[in-house]
Amino acid sequence: MTKQASGVQSVTIGNLESAFAGESMAHIKYRYFAKLAREAGAEDVAQAFEATAEQEVMHAFGHLDLLYPKSRLTPANMLGIAIEGETYEYTEMYPKFRHLAVAEGNHAAAAEYDEQIAESKEHAENFKRMLDIAAKRFAALAKVEQRHAKHYQSVLNALNAAM
Repeated sequence: MTKQASGVQSVTIGNLESAFAGESMAHIKYRYFAKLAREAGAEDVAQAFEATAEQEVMHAFGHLDLLYPKSRLTPANMLGIAIEGETYEYTEMYPKFRHLAVAEGNHAAAAEYDEQIAESKEHAENFKRMLDIAAKRFAALAKVEQRHAKHYQSVLNALNAAM
């Protein structure tokens, strides 16, 4: 749950996060069901699941609009949020899940978690690389803008001196 400025936990934000998780899960589940229905030859059922899955995405986006207001997001913020999420997955979430799966003797789940750990780490590294590239681009642009500003100032100074 996210804390409000006062430091108190926001029940509404926690509920929005839960609702987002539920809508996201429904979307993926219905996509999966559509795939299986299509394989079973039930095209009408597959299409019904796909149509509902699209509605679930729109519901999830509505929750995200409230959780991550567009006016507060920049590419750098979004990359930071993604890095944080992927890092949590490969450092805490999946290792804990893996440990519990091994303790229960569920080796298929442990193997799945191993794959997810590796992929989440790769995703975090890719996002970090993108963030580093963006930071270098912005730094280079700032230098160019400074040069332009100095040039314009010197032209202005020359014009003012000639008057």
